[in-house]
Amino acid sequence: MTHSRKPAPQLVCGRWQRLVRWIFWLLLLLVIGVTLSPAAYLPPQAFSLWDKAQHALAFAALGMLGALAYPHRVGLLAASLLVFGGAIELAQAATGWRSGDWADWLADAVGLVAGLALAALSRCVVARSLADRSAP
Repeated sequence: MTHSRKPAPQLVCGRWQRLVRWIFWLLLLLVIGVTLSPAAYLPPQAFSLWDKAQHALAFAALGMLGALAYPHRVGLLAASLLVFGGAIELAQAATGWRSGDWADWLADAVGLVAGLALAALSRCVVARSLADRSAP
């Protein structure tokens, strides 16, 4: 006997999904611009908790928005964003004005997991709410 499971509900649809996709791609471009711009344009930082928090927050936002924008491609999204985070660190090391740091990539990964977890939790809440509404 085959059990058919209803797919998780999409949190955003139609125009809203297109808007979330645009915001996702704009944020991705912003992350590229900020991470590859010369350090002279940015506040000075050594290894600090705030620096790692910024990485985690950026990738949490990318993960959450990406999961909302592309709900059927979350695995590919996660893998792509992990590769993107590593590529940023390699590109920073190659610029000559920035330095790549694998601890930053780890912070990216932690933020990504948090963002994907928030998106999954949101889906569960919406699914439960819909199920409660349709119950007799």
